[in-house]
Amino acid sequence: MTDQPYTTADLHAEAALQYDAHAEDPDFGGVGEGMEGEQPWDALSEDDFHTAQLAIHDLRRKAAPLGHWAIRLGADDLEPSEDHVDVNASDDGRPLIRVHFAFLSDMPADMRAEFIASIAEQVAAAAR
Repeated sequence: MTDQPYTTADLHAEAALQYDAHAEDPDFGGVGEGMEGEQPWDALSEDDFHTAQLAIHDLRRKAAPLGHWAIRLGADDLEPSEDHVDVNASDDGRPLIRVHFAFLSDMPADMRAEFIASIAEQVAAAAR
């Protein structure tokens, strides 16, 4: 038992709530401020900039609340990978299922690739 009136799980839960709250309702003006001074946004007309700002705001608003996932990854020293496996079975071309990966930073790239390929095969077989 520790001297603290909270657990590691309490810390993770609160961090995830704050992480998600920050992403859940992005400030529209803040989206525009984040775009200022950056390419390709500086080259846009005012109307095109506003259109892009609306699209970015909408993407952020639709983003999944991944706070718990992100906090647990960090707590376990795992790094998210850009790699993912999709099962494309929907009529409109969107993925029906997407599997994302996170690995320890020192896991060799060839081991990551082998693992992802294995999962891709298993997911594809299960989706048939």
